[in-house]
Amino acid sequence: MIKSIVTGTHGDELEGQLICFNLSKTIEKNINYLNGIVDIYPALNPLGIDSITRGIPDFDLDMNRLFPGNSEKSMIEANAHNIIEALEGSDMVIDLHASNIFLKEIPQARINKDMARYLLPYAKKLNLDFIWIHESATVLESTLCHSLNVLKTPCIVVELGVGMRLTQDYCNQMTKGILNLMKEMGIWTDKRQYYIKEPIISTNKDVSFCNAGASDIFVPCINHDRIVKCGQKIK
Repeated sequence: MIKSIVTGTHGDELEGQLICFNLSKTIEKNINYLNGIVDIYPALNPLGIDSITRGIPDFDLDMNRLFPGNSEKSMIEANAHNIIEALEGSDMVIDLHASNIFLKEIPQARINKDMARYLLPYAKKLNLDFIWIHESATVLESTLCHSLNVLKTPCIVVELGVGMRLTQDYCNQMTKGILNLMKEMGIWTDKRQYYIKEPIISTNKDVSFCNAGASDIFVPCINHDRIVKCGQKIK
């Protein structure tokens, strides 16, 4: 079996870099547990990673809006095409992302409702806090995840943490989740039991945004992933 871990599509999302490092280090130290192939792609957008730039520097392009790419067009589109070719046929692809510098996200998977029946059982093994099953959207059609799922290569998008930062607890949580999924798929033969979180699962109608009416400095008085009751202060 082949499992692929990809990150670095957006150069300002660094959480995936630490997860890839943790995962490769764990596999290297326990190579006897490996029963398959794990391909790790830590920097799909190396120029962006080197400069901590979201898009591709000097081109003002979001790489995650260029898939599945085209081998007959520009260098960047050809690169997107080559990435798809390299990943196609994997038994599972985990596409790691972080948030932006203004928003902290708990470890979560985002799954298109059209793929939910197939992908949800896998996502529940990833030690996540939250799984968001969302509606189809045109903008998603040019992402890496959507392009792979169209090609019948299962792919799950995971988001966690903050842009340009490393949230070590979240990265450790996600590393354990990936190892657990590898174990469930038969790629990792470690007999130890991992404690895996039971995620909250929400559909698009269950998710809403709360925005301030004016700009200011927000100082939270509660932690992420806590139940908030009506009337409770959050700042």
